[in-house]
Amino acid sequence: MASKLSQPMKWVILAAVTGVSVLGILTIGPTDEVAADDHSPVVTVRTTDPEMNAAIARARGTLPTFWASYDAPKPSETGHALKVHFTTRKGGEHIWIGEVKKLPGGTYSGFFANEPRDLPGKRAGDKVEFAEADISDWMFMRNGKIVGGETIKPTLKSLPKADADALRARMEQP
Repeated sequence: MASKLSQPMKWVILAAVTGVSVLGILTIGPTDEVAADDHSPVVTVRTTDPEMNAAIARARGTLPTFWASYDAPKPSETGHALKVHFTTRKGGEHIWIGEVKKLPGGTYSGFFANEPRDLPGKRAGDKVEFAEADISDWMFMRNGKIVGGETIKPTLKSLPKADADALRARMEQP
């Protein structure tokens, strides 16, 4: 079902995750280990992790930048995506959502851009609805670089230096 995602959205996700061991999935759970039992790289972070919580706060504080570009994108701005928190039996999971749409009543919809890890019956490409209060990060591409992606930055330290440097080189400040 991932084929429902547009080519620009696929590029955003690919740019954010290709060649690195950290996908755009961030699972908030009881440990700070990297886990990948199903071979889908997932970063597990304690809910009390100060660096990740600060990244989420920065991302939420700069949501107006995302919405301004979403509402009136420049020709060089494509692939708008949001990372959204979903409550799970293990606490919560943060998953990138592509093809974001504003819905009446102040809610949003989109498609899972990553394979949900702890949401039984849900798969990458499935449509989902959410509220703005559940948004934990955002990103889009500008001139081929990632704008936003605050929660990606704390995970860079867990990557091999060359991979982290390559990903940093693809990121730009809003």
